[in-house]
Amino acid sequence: MVEVVPIHFPEGTAIAVTVRLPKTTLLAVTTDHGYIMCGALDVGLLNERLAAREILAGRAVGVKTIQELLDAPLESVTTTAEEKGITAGMIGREAVVKML
Repeated sequence: MVEVVPIHFPEGTAIAVTVRLPKTTLLAVTTDHGYIMCGALDVGLLNERLAAREILAGRAVGVKTIQELLDAPLESVTTTAEEKGITAGMIGREAVVKML
């Protein structure tokens, strides 16, 4: 099952995506500029092999719901995210606002 829900912030609207797969759930909150995602996101791959794409993204681990993703500290972020002031340890919600 795939669920897509808007999340409204004073700065704009993000989209929450939940994909329920066998034995796992993929979670992402996306904006027009970037996204945060559950532990399935490979930040190393984005930074190394896909660096030319300059992907703005962050990863939170151990989250099971969109609310947890928004409330969790980011475990890692892409180089492009760091350049935009988004850092590891920043709460997911704060990172999303910076991406709006």
